[in-house]
Amino acid sequence: MNIILYTLLVLLAIGIVAAVLLYFVSQKFKVVEDPRIDEVEAAMPGANCGGCGYPGCRGFADAFVKASDISNFFCPVGGNKVMATISAIVGKAAEAKDPMIAVVRCAGSPEERARVNRYDGAYSCRVSAALYEGDTGCQWGCLGMGDCCTVCDFDAIHMNPKTLLPVVDQDKCTACGACAKICPKHVIEMRKKNPKDRRVFVSCINEDKGGPAKKACGVACIGCAKCQKACPFDAITIENNLSYIDFKKCKSCRKCVPVCPTHAIWEVNFPPRPAAKPEEAAASPAAPVEA
Repeated sequence: MNIILYTLLVLLAIGIVAAVLLYFVSQKFKVVEDPRIDEVEAAMPGANCGGCGYPGCRGFADAFVKASDISNFFCPVGGNKVMATISAIVGKAAEAKDPMIAVVRCAGSPEERARVNRYDGAYSCRVSAALYEGDTGCQWGCLGMGDCCTVCDFDAIHMNPKTLLPVVDQDKCTACGACAKICPKHVIEMRKKNPKDRRVFVSCINEDKGGPAKKACGVACIGCAKCQKACPFDAITIENNLSYIDFKKCKSCRKCVPVCPTHAIWEVNFPPRPAAKPEEAAASPAAPVEA
């Protein structure tokens, strides 16, 4: 009986000593966390999408509170409203930024970009891109296997079964950028979400010269520079045989759209253009008829 009692007393003593040691160790090495981190995290959307560049909302909140300059911080899901709220918590002012949206810069549907071979492997854009250039004559275009759809946490992008191209739901897209990061061909770009969601962009990233590009895809940019000459705002540049519209300079005048011979420039969410007057239609040259 005494042996059992002594054993219990020894174990009790060891427990008390361990508890005391743990208490002093925890007090010596404890980290005092700024309570504003919890406040900032609570005010955020809680999407944990990583679109801000940090590992979730908690990581963003921690870095945001500790930063001396918050100009490089932005939560794409919460937007300017959330940024204003969390900036007030830390007593600083956040600069309002233009809302962005994901834009698919490829129009190479099967009708425009014929398949020249068949891929038989893991159904993944990243795997396919690592093995070969693609199953069409265009090595630059969308591979059509939907990695961008899989990675989207907001159900904002889907594959069109007819065109085999991703389509962005402008009402759901939060501009987290996950789809743009996952695309091995860099087909998806984050562009400014203008008023009424109107935007003008070159829906092509093919850097081949005009002839090969047009042969590979009927709506490829051929780098003819007609759009550049038509732009009155110096918003269009030609580099590597490819036209690019700078959304920071573009005024959405749309003068570049009708001059593009391959219809590679898209105008989205604009009202229909007025019909040409009879005298203007008669004066304009007739389009060549293909045999």
